[in-house]
Amino acid sequence: MIRLTRLTETSLIVHWFTEAHGLVKTVAKGARRPKSSFAGQLDLFFSGEISFSQAQRGELHSLREVAIQNWREGLRKNYTSTLLASYCCQLLESAVESEHPDPELYDLLNRALDHFEAKQPSLRSLYHFENQLAIFLGVSLGRSQAAESLRDAIGVLPSQRDDLIKRLSIDDHFSSSN
Repeated sequence: MIRLTRLTETSLIVHWFTEAHGLVKTVAKGARRPKSSFAGQLDLFFSGEISFSQAQRGELHSLREVAIQNWREGLRKNYTSTLLASYCCQLLESAVESEHPDPELYDLLNRALDHFEAKQPSLRSLYHFENQLAIFLGVSLGRSQAAESLRDAIGVLPSQRDDLIKRLSIDDHFSSSN
């Protein structure tokens, strides 16, 4: 799951990046109710199996079931890891079209989230994700220019990138001096 947005007092819009369907947007009706079947099942960076009903019109489908297989609890233990994972999800979401499966990008995102959960966040991991994404999208101009290639291809990078780079630079400097 890569994005959660409140729809009503009791419902959420949930964006998923799936292997079979690519970027899928669903409505989790009643998910904010205390006794909802979705209680504890919907949070950022969770992954698992979902079942949804195809929308008659538009791209907002009805979420029916969720079976979480990877909670990625480690991402919540480090704020910078959470920011880095969020940036990568936003970047990927802005680079793909809804409901177009891309197994390579699905694998890239899962590997990145697993890495961010297990390891300290770093500039190297941010740049690696951007470089790999540029390569898979076919817009790579070389490792040192991945961000520029992505910016040219998708228009704008997520707004938190500059702050994230500053934070990672400080964290990297702090880690290397210890």
